[in-house]
Amino acid sequence: MLGKLIAKDKGFYKTVAVVALPIAAQSLITVGVNMMDTIMVGQVGQNELSAVSLANTFINIYHILCMGLSMGASVLVSRYYGMKDQLDMRKSVAIMLRLTITIAALFAVFTAVAPTTIMKIYTNEAPIIEFGDTYLRWSVVTYFMLGLSLTTTIVLRAVGKAKIPLITSIAAFFINVGANWIFIFGKLGAPEMGVAGAALGTLIARVFEFAIICGYLFFKDEAIHFRVKDLFMKTGDLVKEYIRISIPVLISDGILALGNNSVAMVIGRIGGDFVAANAVTTVTQQLSSVLTQGFSQAGAIITGQTLGEGRREDAQDQGYAFLGVGFLLGLFSAAVILSISTPVINSYHLNENTQHIAHQLMNAIAIIMLFQATNSIMTKGVLRGGGDTKVLMAADNIFLWVASLPLGILAGLVLHLPAFWIYFFLKIDQVLKAIWCVIRLRSGKWIKKIKSSGEK
Repeated sequence: MLGKLIAKDKGFYKTVAVVALPIAAQSLITVGVNMMDTIMVGQVGQNELSAVSLANTFINIYHILCMGLSMGASVLVSRYYGMKDQLDMRKSVAIMLRLTITIAALFAVFTAVAPTTIMKIYTNEAPIIEFGDTYLRWSVVTYFMLGLSLTTTIVLRAVGKAKIPLITSIAAFFINVGANWIFIFGKLGAPEMGVAGAALGTLIARVFEFAIICGYLFFKDEAIHFRVKDLFMKTGDLVKEYIRISIPVLISDGILALGNNSVAMVIGRIGGDFVAANAVTTVTQQLSSVLTQGFSQAGAIITGQTLGEGRREDAQDQGYAFLGVGFLLGLFSAAVILSISTPVINSYHLNENTQHIAHQLMNAIAIIMLFQATNSIMTKGVLRGGGDTKVLMAADNIFLWVASLPLGILAGLVLHLPAFWIYFFLKIDQVLKAIWCVIRLRSGKWIKKIKSSGEK
């Protein structure tokens, strides 16, 4: 099997790099924005840092749902792109955007009506709830901008259009940092808004991203050739296929979002120091996994296009090569975390206990990333690109709800184990899924047929 982990076609790695690196670069910019938000808010105070972290945990539910919608659509778009079926590409995008707008409206209404209730889900500490309430109220409009620009970005990547989203994200990074500096700290004559300033800075950057990325799709792109009027096109003949492929992805990622929020609930009830430490380490984990995200989406895109061209055996061989890439990226991510953990922790104004917890979490994350990189590239990439979405949905459910959460709750709220072991057990599903992915890949059963709207 070791030989299979190296692609026979050396041009394969060049193709993967061309797709993956722009995606990874854009992910790096996104994480950079999050890191700057965290650092800037952390200068205001530890409670403010914890509040923004927990509020963003809720917003991240919506973010992950949008990822599910768009990655499901990306499976279809990349497959139809390989089949040169532009009509079904447009229908897939139309369904995706309609669902995105609907979900954005639901989240916006709930956030506007019950921000305090949302914060109480994660913590019972009054100062954190108050700051989080403020942040959420300023974030209501962000859902629409975030959802539409994110989903559009992912389907553009599926047809090789990653340059425009990348350049836009770079510009949005500087806009966000500049707006944060002005509104958090009250510079250039602006009021000192603290937590609200962080939310406003993010909103300004999201509006910019939406205008450029969605403007490109609606008025310029020719690969999909989607226009505003296509939002209202008839899609009934493709809805069944979209549901078969995309809804399991949405449910799977939705369950992941609920699982992450359940983890946040456990952490929130361990104590404020643990919450602040987790906020610091989460950004570091995201920073170390940007390459993994790039190669995961490249796996889905390339696998979908290969199968769309009818090359089943090549897709299987590429799957093994992606598995090898995942293992190497896991080692790289772990090394990055261990090397930057101390300077990152020292850059925040944390008390001694919070620093101690943060160091333990960094060590646990380094070990988890050895496995998470592999299973991410397989589950979010190759297997998803093969259309194996229903089985992936079941796997996500089983490993999260049967293993991670029960063991994490036992370790954190019952046995009160050290922070290292609490976090390790909360993330043990990553270890189990990595093992399962190898078995699923070898079976070959992950390759599914996808129909066009003209087929019955």
